[in-house]
Amino acid sequence: EQQPVVPVARLAGITREQFLRDVYPRRKPVVLKGMELGTCTTKWTVDYLSQAEGSKEVKIHVSTVPQMDFLSKNFVYRTLPFDVFVRRAAEVKHKEYFLSEDEKYYLRSVGEDARKDIANIRKQFPVLAEDVQIPEYFEKEQFFSSVFRISSAGLQLWTHYDVMDNFLIQVTGKKRVVLYSPRDAPYLYLSGTKSEVLDVDKPDLEKYPLFVKAKRYQCFLEAGDVLFIPALWFHNVISEEFGVALNVFWKHLPSESYDKSDTYGNKDPTAASRAIQILDRALKTLEELPEEYRDFYARRMVLRIQEKAYRNDYG
Repeated sequence: EQQPVVPVARLAGITREQFLRDVYPRRKPVVLKGMELGTCTTKWTVDYLSQAEGSKEVKIHVSTVPQMDFLSKNFVYRTLPFDVFVRRAAEVKHKEYFLSEDEKYYLRSVGEDARKDIANIRKQFPVLAEDVQIPEYFEKEQFFSSVFRISSAGLQLWTHYDVMDNFLIQVTGKKRVVLYSPRDAPYLYLSGTKSEVLDVDKPDLEKYPLFVKAKRYQCFLEAGDVLFIPALWFHNVISEEFGVALNVFWKHLPSESYDKSDTYGNKDPTAASRAIQILDRALKTLEELPEEYRDFYARRMVLRIQEKAYRNDYG
């Protein structure tokens, strides 16, 4: 049994106005082609990257397996000078390594203090930022972060959702991205914002039998492609080659809806967190009843939630 695969729509030469009028309101992922991104798409070779930002230290993920798992933390954090890191990430076999000669590397840029500061390429990588023209298809005050990413070939990131809209700008290299609609959350075996199903191509269906019900959207990104990932859409990313990307996150909701301590753009909106806490308290209260009553009132609560909060107009 295989998940149905839906190719993500690809649109070329879309202006800001067309995006905001025709694409954005649909709240579906789309690949935008032929966007003006600056000189980065041709300039960012391994040699140029490694000399542009010199030997400043960067914190990276190092993994002996291609499928990185944030829940079991099957990787370690290490620090390397940026120029050394870029060269190592571009190699397949390493002469110098931390764990194994075919280990994979992944950089996700963070602010100066990752707990307080937001990733911003202009601050953390000012030289490289000069080469990038970020498509500002949103208002300036909505901008949240610009996350610089470098991945070894073959690296696969865990399936997760973010609470903000974002553009995944593929600057160099190729990626495959598998996405799932927020509607399919019940089939994704969530732990917080992350799915427990690591291998989306060969899932363990004894452990995750409902996973086949999730509709799989898929696209392949090449240098210069920009993928719009709406908030709450799950995504799983494989770097088919060594590559450099930039994510730009922006606030789709009013600023006060978001958790003030969120520097990554993945903490649930404050109203959602409060609602979940209230629900947990309600479920605790139900434990005062015998099982038969608990089951009956829990089912009534589910119906109430469906009636009051579910949308019925999903296309």
